Amino acid sequence: MSAPVEGAPDTTGDRHVLVIDRDNNRLYELDRAFVNADGSWNADSGNNVRPSAQPGWTSADAGGLPIFPGLARYEEAALGPGGIRHALRFTVQHSRREYVAPASHWASSNTGTNLVPMSMRVRLKASFAIPSGFSAETRALLSAMQSYGMIVADNGSNWYVSGAPDERWNNDALVSELSQVKGSDFEVVRMDGLVAG
Repeated sequence: MSAPVEGAPDTTGDRHVLVIDRDNNRLYELDRAFVNADGSWNADSGNNVRPSAQPGWTSADAGGLPIFPGLARYEEAALGPGGIRHALRFTVQHSRREYVAPASHWASSNTGTNLVPMSMRVRLKASFAIPSGFSAETRALLSAMQSYGMIVADNGSNWYVSGAPDERWNNDALVSELSQVKGSDFEVVRMDGLVAG
């Protein structure tokens, strides 16, 4: 079986693999996935098919969240503002050993309260004026951030929004335009129900 591996073939990072079984309505996600000589797969972790996340369980993502639902997808972004109708996942460099629902796992041994827990939800402030000169894709991302927000899903680069790979993304424009949005342009909207690790 062949499937795209994040950053493959020679990466040592997360190496996520996402597979959608459309016939059975199942989502399979793997972390640090490698293909064995016999074609089977070996991975450090993955999403288990279960009715809901169990406290303390991780998934292919550190916070125990599914990856696919939070990805920015080109087909949605190309529609412009309003095209993305879901929260986006993002990463932070340092998090704390706590999480809030819907996460089920932490990704740090640090207990500092100045750090964020997994699944903390933020929203781009309504007062932020989305520049009309930005690309349709960037305006779609920012519009989704104002309407649905973003959820801390893993450790990584600060404010890194994950997108599904697609050759049509103009990464240079996205980086240039999104870098003009600052952390102070966001507000925290979900921090209740903290669970310590």
